[in-house]
Amino acid sequence: MAQERDVNPWVKMGLELGPVIAFFIGYNRWKDDVFTIAGTDYNGFVLVTAAFIPLMVASTLILWRLSGHLSRMQILTLVLVLVFGGLTVWLNDETFFKMKPTIIYAMFAAILGFGLMRGQSYMAALMGQVMPMQPEGWMILTRRMTWFFAALAVANEAIWRLMSTDAWVNFKTFGLPLALFAFFMLQGGLVRRFGLDNGKG
Repeated sequence: MAQERDVNPWVKMGLELGPVIAFFIGYNRWKDDVFTIAGTDYNGFVLVTAAFIPLMVASTLILWRLSGHLSRMQILTLVLVLVFGGLTVWLNDETFFKMKPTIIYAMFAAILGFGLMRGQSYMAALMGQVMPMQPEGWMILTRRMTWFFAALAVANEAIWRLMSTDAWVNFKTFGLPLALFAFFMLQGGLVRRFGLDNGKG
């Protein structure tokens, strides 16, 4: 197994967010255009999705090359991009790509929820070495994350079904990252309370 290496945080952020920003720019540039390829008409959304897939693969491979490691979340995200992005292009139907965040967050909620039913925090198993906390803290954080991921899945499903494609692209590009950032920022008190470096552990 390759040894995990530190990657410059800005480089890591660029590799993770770059494809999403590129998708946003490409969509807004070509969203009103129709492209005819081999006798089939494709709208801008589908063509930008087709470009997003190899860009996502390349950025993930570069991150793996630099760090020597990919998390389960990164691997799952890449697989779902390949599957649902591929279906979007192959069937010429943007519905599949819009469903991808719903599937991702619903799966995360289900996996964490299953662990909670067994009295376990899978987050502790994944992140315990990076962010040491008491077991009670991990259980609280895992319950919060389960509900948070479930809410994101519902929100994505509601937005792509009930609102415009423009609204969904804005939500995916800006809303989801901001929601994740805000959620983890709000957990600071929990980490301070149950962290093992605060004299309690």
